[in-house]
Amino acid sequence: MTDMRAKFIEHALGIILVTLLMVVTLFLFEKRDTVVHERRYAGIKKLLDVPIVTINDPFERALLADCMDLYYPGRHDANAVLISELVRFKEDEFNKSLQSSYRTKRLSIATLGEIAGMYVKFLLIYLIVMALTYYGVQTLGSLRFILKQQRRQNSLFGRRRPFFLIGAARSAVKTLAYAVLFSPAYVIAYSIRTEFNTDSAFFMILLGVVSNGLLIMYMNKFYAFLVAESRKGYVENALVKNLRSDYTLSGPEGISLRSVFSPVKRFSGHVFDHIFRNARFQYLSTIKEQASFLITGLIIIEMALNIHGHLTYELLRQLLYKNYPLVVVIMLAIFYTVKLTEITTDILVHRESRRYENR
Repeated sequence: MTDMRAKFIEHALGIILVTLLMVVTLFLFEKRDTVVHERRYAGIKKLLDVPIVTINDPFERALLADCMDLYYPGRHDANAVLISELVRFKEDEFNKSLQSSYRTKRLSIATLGEIAGMYVKFLLIYLIVMALTYYGVQTLGSLRFILKQQRRQNSLFGRRRPFFLIGAARSAVKTLAYAVLFSPAYVIAYSIRTEFNTDSAFFMILLGVVSNGLLIMYMNKFYAFLVAESRKGYVENALVKNLRSDYTLSGPEGISLRSVFSPVKRFSGHVFDHIFRNARFQYLSTIKEQASFLITGLIIIEMALNIHGHLTYELLRQLLYKNYPLVVVIMLAIFYTVKLTEITTDILVHRESRRYENR
């Protein structure tokens, strides 16, 4: 319990520190822009409220020059320089208002509502992809381990190996699957862009699961956990206790396909049940790094494909428009998602370890 409390304190301190750092960074950016603006137009600070309706009207400029000569006599040349700076300032402000009228977005209740809607969409896609990846890693890893054990048992009992062409076809399919699963998301997206609506949430989920090597990398890691567990001494003890050890799929003494593809996997009475549970316990700790890779992948997908109306594309857009308060809010939302995943993982690992201790 003490270790769990220490982890919670560590997570809380991390959240507070990063939040303060982001807020201070935002304040420094705003302060820097204000200082630069004030230094640039320090000489005409007193004249900024002078009304000039038509900037390039010679009559208004001449009238302003006469007024300046009356208020500051004997400084005609200096007054002319101030008027030129004032006119240039008014022109810059007018052009900036035209160019950024559709770009400038202030932090308000309305904009927070827009960002919240995008964040909910991002969070749902993230949770669905994480759940599918979690299921796919354990299912594919278990299936690979079971098939490997089948081939080992067949070789021990002298059973015939599959025909050469079947083995070659299997290798070709495996190579093609690896090529797709390790491909970057944008490569897959642009190769089938004419066939699917790439702006849909379904397409985002599909790319999140099958691209960037995430599924296959953690499937191999889970398979390695299974292999390591199968070589430990408790497996021999389980065999002594007459637990089933036949890895034939759907055989009377083997493993049913329903158990392999079930969301909640149970292999009651089979030695693989112990191997699987111990491997899954080790796999839980890797969810933290898996979540970081997944969020990075979703960010790349949205930005590379220019998917409008999604959170991280909005992050890129507001960064280009220099609306830094919105950028800070979006970055903090993504950071809080990572931290929430880490906290949830620590809770799951803690509960699982307590369950093992109580056995």
